[in-house]
Amino acid sequence: MQIQIDSHTLKRAIERGTNESEIMDVLVNGFEIPVKNKRKGKAKIYTFKKERLGKYYEQKRVEVVYVIENNVIITVTVYVFYGMWKD
Repeated sequence: MQIQIDSHTLKRAIERGTNESEIMDVLVNGFEIPVKNKRKGKAKIYTFKKERLGKYYEQKRVEVVYVIENNVIITVTVYVFYGMWKD
């Protein structure tokens, strides 16, 4: 399936600490998460082990919200959470 990353998603990605390659990775290899309004979502946890905004974090979780139109995945937005998650 083709993937189209919306410009809004890319803008939010940079602000929130992720990038286009991680968004693509989440969409291809991430696990499904529940989202509202007939949208779909996937997430993936990455090793981070550095500081963000003055605080150290072991991991970051990237969540991508998207829709499927005419067999094309179109991103809506991306969220990034920092912390530590168990498998």
